Amino acid sequence: MSDCNTRIIAPSILAADWSRIRDEVTRTENAGADWLHLDVMDGHFVENVSFGPQFVAAVRPHAAIPLDAHLMMTHPDRYLDRFIDAGADRITVHVEADHDVGETLARIRAAGLGCGLALNPATPFEAVLPWLDRIDLLLVMTVVPGFGGQAFMEEETMPKVAAARAYREDHDLAWHIEVDGGIDQRTAVIAAAHGANVMVAGTALYGAPDMAQAILKMRGGSPGE
Repeated sequence: MSDCNTRIIAPSILAADWSRIRDEVTRTENAGADWLHLDVMDGHFVENVSFGPQFVAAVRPHAAIPLDAHLMMTHPDRYLDRFIDAGADRITVHVEADHDVGETLARIRAAGLGCGLALNPATPFEAVLPWLDRIDLLLVMTVVPGFGGQAFMEEETMPKVAAARAYREDHDLAWHIEVDGGIDQRTAVIAAAHGANVMVAGTALYGAPDMAQAILKMRGGSPGE
């Protein structure tokens, strides 16, 4: 696992042009992305449907960077093996979903994948405490999951990011803190200041005139550095 203090940029393929998915994956990698984030939505846990394991399998042959799958699903345990077989490198499940969280994390770990745990803006940080010694990544949702283009919920979510960083340091742990929702060059600075190191962004990257420059700025640099 890479250093949890290293800034990682994970563009969300949800915002890409799916009719040119191979070209979009190549463009993402050439622009300097570290991971490729895949938002899986089942239409039940969240009020939207995106894609399933078949789409992840279709992306896999074209991606050299890790596939970071985020399962926004009511029953992630029922579909876990399919996403493992599809080629995900990391799988994140929600603490609010209807499953045995510890067992699901153990299955992800047993498959040799990175395992992550996510919590929604309305969920207190305390909800994830029982499993923080079993994960590689904690995803703090910075919008209500389900739809892109929402405003960054700073007041509701940044205290949880700060609490996560403090807990990690106090307990000598080394997992990543990921944020997803409303992330752009401005909000990435805010999230990083509170302790996040993995930035998931969709429109701010895929909709940018120059994706490489947008990633560089989100990483904390500037063109020419």
